[in-house]
Amino acid sequence: MLALYSDRLKIRTLQDQDWSLFAAIHQDPLLNQYVRTPDPIETIQAKFDARLQPWHYESGDWLTLTIEENATGQALGFTGFYASNAELKQAEVGYMLSHQGQGQGYATEALAAVIDWACLSLQVHKFIGLCAEQNQGSRRVLERCGFQLEGLLRHNYKLGEQWVDDCYYGLLADDRYSAGITG
Repeated sequence: MLALYSDRLKIRTLQDQDWSLFAAIHQDPLLNQYVRTPDPIETIQAKFDARLQPWHYESGDWLTLTIEENATGQALGFTGFYASNAELKQAEVGYMLSHQGQGQGYATEALAAVIDWACLSLQVHKFIGLCAEQNQGSRRVLERCGFQLEGLLRHNYKLGEQWVDDCYYGLLADDRYSAGITG
């Protein structure tokens, strides 16, 4: 089991006990307003079950990690990444926190720890973050972790009947260390 630690958080491998939080976050329309129309519970269960399986960087599957508060042990949400291009050592990052976990810097702290681990353990060269242009909270997380806006992907996906523009952020491993950003 993978377990990473930061000042306030434990970031650990997804476990069966995380199902209720995983389902709640993936079903919440407000938490998903910039991401997706919430899926049926059967689809969410299949996604959860797939992410419980042993993970390998080259698989192209998401490594989903649970974010827990050290002081209370309360699970607050999830973070992780997948190898968007294993040959080029590129990984796309992601994170979703419950309402209780938002606005306290937990996503930034957890993502920084995960990126630090991926640099040291997997020699990831570049991290990519995509988020809806209107998702100011997610943009701030990426920027606080040292990501740079590299472009705008116009009408990159549809959310319901609405086209969504995605901000494309990148972080080179070398830039992360020179900026002094570590988890």
